[in-house]
Amino acid sequence: MKAVRKSLPVFLLVAVVLLLSGCSNTAPITSNSPGIWDHFFVYPFSWLIQGAANFTDGNYGLAIIIMTLLIRTILLPLMMKQMKSGAAMRGLQPQIDKLKKKYSNSNQDPKQAQKMQMEMMELYKTSGVNPMAGCLPALVQMPILMAFYFAIRRMPEIADHTFMWFNLGHADPFYILPLLAAATTFFQTMLSTKMTPAMGANNMKIFYYMMPIMIFMAGMNLPSALPLYWVVGGVFSLVQTYILNRVYHAPLASSATTK
Repeated sequence: MKAVRKSLPVFLLVAVVLLLSGCSNTAPITSNSPGIWDHFFVYPFSWLIQGAANFTDGNYGLAIIIMTLLIRTILLPLMMKQMKSGAAMRGLQPQIDKLKKKYSNSNQDPKQAQKMQMEMMELYKTSGVNPMAGCLPALVQMPILMAFYFAIRRMPEIADHTFMWFNLGHADPFYILPLLAAATTFFQTMLSTKMTPAMGANNMKIFYYMMPIMIFMAGMNLPSALPLYWVVGGVFSLVQTYILNRVYHAPLASSATTK
């Protein structure tokens, strides 16, 4: 269950974006677009993309890549906090397992369940760990990434631009971008949870296979600008997850070995 809780915000972000892709407002975004979401969230990102395109001589493909990397870099401290919280929770896992073993009948006995919950809260308090701390950074990222997503989707300049072998406003005819987006999503989720024993469960495998499939199916039909954004963001997250896992997991593993 810990693996699901860790990646649930990512899954929800993908699900919400894919759902809104089919029913959201697709009118061109401008400074006069009405509504708080469009005016204060989506439009500023379209303005930044336009600025990046001007910097690259009108290359909107490069502008999307630059802005994706910039936004992911700005959000990096939030991801670091999330990974640090996850490492702290992993450090407490042996003690949590002991409590679960001690109160093995907690599912049938409400009194045992209450005692176990109280002891867990005391364990978190004495260890200085907040079990919800890992969720907050992910939730903060969601509106930022979604606003950037819809800015890309609703800029007419992007829809008419050709980049590499594809037109940013049309689906990739060779399905290369959807495949790359699905692959980066798959490897990112595998890497982010490979240290979690719960990942071995069959229901966990189904959960993590679903996200790449959803990304691939959406990428087959959406304008190529969006799978391009997913690929760049996915590669960045893959490298980020690998490095942060080494930074936060290695000290944990070494300390566990010495005990």
